[in-house]
Amino acid sequence: MRAGFVGLGNLGRPLAGRLVAAGLETTVFDRLEAPVGELVAAGARAAASPREVAAAANVVGVCVPDDDDVRAVVLGEDGLLAGAAPGTVIALHSTILPGTVLALAEPAAACEVGLLDACVTGGAERAAEGRVTYLVGGDDATLARARSFLDAASEKIIHAGALGNGARLKLALNVMTYLQWAAAYEAFTLARASGLPGEIFEEAGRANGQLTELMARFLVTHKLPAQARRNEAVQRVLRGHLKTAEKDLAWALELASEAGVELPSAAFVAKHMGRIYGVEEECS
Repeated sequence: MRAGFVGLGNLGRPLAGRLVAAGLETTVFDRLEAPVGELVAAGARAAASPREVAAAANVVGVCVPDDDDVRAVVLGEDGLLAGAAPGTVIALHSTILPGTVLALAEPAAACEVGLLDACVTGGAERAAEGRVTYLVGGDDATLARARSFLDAASEKIIHAGALGNGARLKLALNVMTYLQWAAAYEAFTLARASGLPGEIFEEAGRANGQLTELMARFLVTHKLPAQARRNEAVQRVLRGHLKTAEKDLAWALELASEAGVELPSAAFVAKHMGRIYGVEEECS
């Protein structure tokens, strides 16, 4: 197994780190030098492009922000397909539309390259511990070729079925996640505004099982003093989370429209994610 990884952001960096920790020969690429340097210091090899990553690996993970980025990484002049040998597998970890995954299947097949949508659930902390869950769409044979790659960072691999089903499953789960964020935020806001101490609210919510560990962690920034929440460094992080949430919900709503169903709660939450995250309006 020769591993490759493109996209060393908040989630991609620890996922790639687990490949190195597992003893896999690992080649990485990112547009930023710092995360590449961090992985090289841990034992990875740096590449100058996705094409160079593909030439050095037989399974490549891709964890970049959105659909356009995925298309560029896979199809670009210096993209993965330009450097991949027949039999290579590309595992798409990004949360993207199922249609984007399916649109890449034909050019990948023309290069005799396997494709999986191997979406990730569990977050960066679990990724660093090797405890994420992969939600995988694709055929059995392609998954079998990539399994040791996926095992390096995961405690569970769920084979969701055909190509595109990993993305469908991740979008459905994300709807539930963001509805939980909204519920936690509004309940916490009500409790505090009506005079209840936040710790009492949290104790009661945990005791009856309604406030999960993930929801409690989401509320951490809301428990900060107002001045601390308005700190530019905090706001910058929250704006990054907000951008991801708005994209994920937009894709979930698009998928719902294609499927002929309505998601009124998700649509409402999508309009109010800035307030739910506590993002301040930027001064012009």
